Amino acid sequence: MELIKSKTFANLVRAYAGECQARTRYEFIEYGARNEGYVAMAELIDKVAYNEFNHARMFYSFIQTASDKPIENAEVCAGYPFKEKWNLLDNLKFASEDESNEAVKIYPEFAKVAKEEGFTDIANLFTNITQVENCHKMLFEQLYTQMKNGTLYKKDKAVKWKCSSCGYEHTAKEAFKVCPICQAKQGSAMLKIEDEN
Repeated sequence: MELIKSKTFANLVRAYAGECQARTRYEFIEYGARNEGYVAMAELIDKVAYNEFNHARMFYSFIQTASDKPIENAEVCAGYPFKEKWNLLDNLKFASEDESNEAVKIYPEFAKVAKEEGFTDIANLFTNITQVENCHKMLFEQLYTQMKNGTLYKKDKAVKWKCSSCGYEHTAKEAFKVCPICQAKQGSAMLKIEDEN
């Protein structure tokens, strides 16, 4: 089967468009976090946005292999979320939901179709990106829960807090309010995200 005539090709185009949109939505969230003084959170979200860029890049690379000639137009018929508003807490929750949809529903189905159509490399790409999207979901869930519960910068036991601006470290139950070296505000203290492994 030719890739350009397959359902897998249509799924690659949908996935590419979805990753591009996710990247932009996360850049909006990153912008909001930075504007509210959550510099370390913004840096984490910026890394997720960059992950989405690379997912889109890989989908685009496979799309380009579908034809020796430039592809003038590829129709995209799919639904995409537009839930985010300008509320950081809500947006963290929405981002987790969106990632869950990709990790649980969309990409596993795309992988199955690609495998059935004989595109093993593309099936593997969808499967591997599913794992990453699940990690993104867990990150956004943790950020949402910690922000909602007031535990972004307060923990039950002493932990090491590090300033993302200058590298200053100290161990305490609560992150510094102002870094004693560079005077960065608490939002610059690197966040403690639990490893789900």
